[in-house]
Amino acid sequence: MPPTWPSVQAIFRKLERISVNSSSTYEREPGAIAKDEVLPLSTLMREPWRMSAFNDRTLSVPPHTGRYVLPCHPLFARLVRSAHETPPRLCVRDDNTGVEATHLQLLTDVLSFRERLRQSLSSDTLKALDERQEVYLAILAPGGYEFTVAILAALALGAAVVPMTTALPPEEALYFVSKSRAAAILVADGAIRLGTSVEKLVKDRDARSTFQCIPVAPSLVNVPLAPREILVSSDTYLDDNAPGVVIFTSGTTGAPKGAVMRRAFIHDEAMGVIDHYSITKHDVLLHLLPVHHATGIGIMFFPFLLAGALLEFKSGSFDSEWLWERWRQGGTTFFSGVPTIYMRMMRHFQQSIAARPDVQQYVDGARNVRACICGTSALPKNIADFWATLLGRQILLRYGMTETGAVFKVRMGDQNVPDGSVGNIAPGCDVILSEGDHGEILAKSPGMFSHFLFDPEATAASHDARGYYRTGDIARKEGDYYRILGRASVDIIKTGGYKISALDIERELLSLPYVAEAMVVGVPDEEFGERIAAALVLKSIADSPSEVAKTAMEDVTLEKLREDLRSRLAGYKLPTVMRIIQEELPKSATGKVVKKVLGPQFFPPESYSTSPIIQVWKLGGKSKL
Repeated sequence: MPPTWPSVQAIFRKLERISVNSSSTYEREPGAIAKDEVLPLSTLMREPWRMSAFNDRTLSVPPHTGRYVLPCHPLFARLVRSAHETPPRLCVRDDNTGVEATHLQLLTDVLSFRERLRQSLSSDTLKALDERQEVYLAILAPGGYEFTVAILAALALGAAVVPMTTALPPEEALYFVSKSRAAAILVADGAIRLGTSVEKLVKDRDARSTFQCIPVAPSLVNVPLAPREILVSSDTYLDDNAPGVVIFTSGTTGAPKGAVMRRAFIHDEAMGVIDHYSITKHDVLLHLLPVHHATGIGIMFFPFLLAGALLEFKSGSFDSEWLWERWRQGGTTFFSGVPTIYMRMMRHFQQSIAARPDVQQYVDGARNVRACICGTSALPKNIADFWATLLGRQILLRYGMTETGAVFKVRMGDQNVPDGSVGNIAPGCDVILSEGDHGEILAKSPGMFSHFLFDPEATAASHDARGYYRTGDIARKEGDYYRILGRASVDIIKTGGYKISALDIERELLSLPYVAEAMVVGVPDEEFGERIAAALVLKSIADSPSEVAKTAMEDVTLEKLREDLRSRLAGYKLPTVMRIIQEELPKSATGKVVKKVLGPQFFPPESYSTSPIIQVWKLGGKSKL
């Protein structure tokens, strides 16, 4: 029996009423429900949510629905209250399209698009939605106004949403649509061609499919309704344990899995972010990250929307110059980025801004952003130090996964947090390390995922016997704070009997004046089990005023690298394999260096020791060039 159903006792009490009231000789006792007020058994079995509260008034009255009626849910109730505020405030600014919208305009367009969906979806899908069954709608849109309208309209129907990137090829998009069994795909104007291609692929597989591509744009920019016209239903609350958002994982260990976030993720987890960062309706978030990932939607989108703040979207390719100019203009109070973004902004400042006479305007603009947040992967120390000096405060780090939510966070204003720490355990979370004060992070949190979509085996396998989610990440406890050491599979190198953190070595490599980027992985070795291999991107002369940065690329040998690190790292931690990369390290959509892919690519296991472009340290202190 699904967990959202009432108890067996409640069901039998209702069945008893139905059977008694169906008798033609039954005489109603005072206070009993009249025969014509009792819902048919078929209705109760088809719509079990109607039995969620025994004696709830909704059992005996018609449903409270309509074109301008939003479902009973904290997010929609909050948005409606915001729409009543005077003077009206902007809640979305889309820098790509130039669209700006107040809460009232947003809700007007949401209701308009929801009506379009009702007219477009199949009768079976609408019936399932009306009965509060699981229905999934895919969204193909970058962060912006169309995405905001699409996701809210789908949620207002009672559906769960599956955000997807517009950068997908059609066949890959088909995988996500098929895996989620999506009833339709809601598409932004710039992704119509991709959306129609996916629809064709679906129908080529199944000619009877009712799946369709539904564009968002035709339903936008309607004449705003009057605030009083928009209502919130008096029906029972939407089930917070039901699916709300599906976020597909990266799939580095196989096909991507859809992590199903409960509907409570939309408001309760968002409130946790609001409280932690003290977000208010006066804040302005500059949103540059993908909205199909956990950070972009769970840390940035829903919390700032729920808080009544202004979401300013800038999707597409990252542009350091644009971002610095936007900061210089002022008006931004929150920013969340990944290490790659902070690295590129640092470089742009050093190369193009630091020597300008108006440099202080850019510094002041950055310092007016009251919180800069970073997650997804580790922030290298040299980058963290640059920003701490420029901002006068640290970038706020956090750690979490799609499946667990953020379980470690740095508190705003915490002056005691150690460099590189991801902070303390988030309130309400149960987090332990497998070896006591170090080891794999095992987590339980109130906002963790419900299950992997249509994959019960993977769901069960991802937990230990005690019910903790196995993150696969290694951490060390330092007092009340935690430090991430890396992924157990790729960031912990086992060499000569030692277990070494690749992140510790990367941190020291990045402190060298001629290193711009570093990736450390283990490569197989018969004698030591694994060797420590470093892939380096060198700084250009313009990247740094330091004379040392002028070291020619051919002069950076493995021997020199080891000598420069000798005072920083123990001998067994020094790299014994090195390769110079000619351009920036490739990264995923969220700015991650995917070592499982790049490690074998840069250091082929069968041939790295004989490759002419890879240096290998030999016994006796010589390296092969």
